[in-house]
Amino acid sequence: MRNLFLNPVMNKEFKLRFRSFKSFLGLAFYLLALTILIVGFIYLQTQNSPMGLFRPDQSREMFMLLAFIQLGLILFITPGLTAGVISGEREKQTLNILLTTNQSSTSIIFGKLVSSISFLLLMIIASMPIYSIVFLFGGISPGQVLLILIFYIFTILVFGSIGIFFSTIVRRTIIAMVSTYGVALFLIGGTAFLFTISMAVNSMGAMPANNPVAYFFAMLNPGFILFGFLEPNAFNELSNQIGFGIDVPLWAAYLVSYSLIFIIMIVVSIQKLRPNMKVKSEA
Repeated sequence: MRNLFLNPVMNKEFKLRFRSFKSFLGLAFYLLALTILIVGFIYLQTQNSPMGLFRPDQSREMFMLLAFIQLGLILFITPGLTAGVISGEREKQTLNILLTTNQSSTSIIFGKLVSSISFLLLMIIASMPIYSIVFLFGGISPGQVLLILIFYIFTILVFGSIGIFFSTIVRRTIIAMVSTYGVALFLIGGTAFLFTISMAVNSMGAMPANNPVAYFFAMLNPGFILFGFLEPNAFNELSNQIGFGIDVPLWAAYLVSYSLIFIIMIVVSIQKLRPNMKVKSEA
């Protein structure tokens, strides 16, 4: 297990990604942008308030805004960070050299995955102190912040595994990136669109009551899950109105389905990393 996560591939990638001053400059600008957004939000709310107060419900709205901005950042950046890690090595003609080392395919895949998303994880964790500003005004508990952080990390790993998968099976980086963004777009926008369509069909009475079609689309959409974490009461009321007909919470279905996606993507990537070398060795 120690060799799986601490290997030369990961050490090399970490050095390449974090030795540049541009990386930390980008992190600084990101945190500065979040700070300006929070300060600007508080300023506008206090200016519009008759007594210049910033209420806990407004603090909660600010946290929800930041949470969805952070989720959008994750879903937009993660495919770009991981879709070229293997195909890029192939295009630079360094993949064969990497495969001749004593590193296993599993350690290479996990090393590439963790090192690719490490900077994004650093951005998420570094922004947590800024998120804690909401504690000054109330409206959000520390448990919710921790839950959102775990949700972010899990989502990053799953979408990163999708990028690794296409980077392994596709030879060209641009094609792998387009394919990864296509899948990500379906999981974000496609499921939301199909969820809306299924709800419209349900409201017209064209489907039987408690039809689970809308449930399956909702459980694959990270935005719905995040909304359920932030507003559990409102989401439960919405679920009751729609009549999903399934007692399993959406977050549990999201955890199971995305865990299966992660496992399948990683296993196939490991198997497809050295297919030609296995054939040659058997011959």
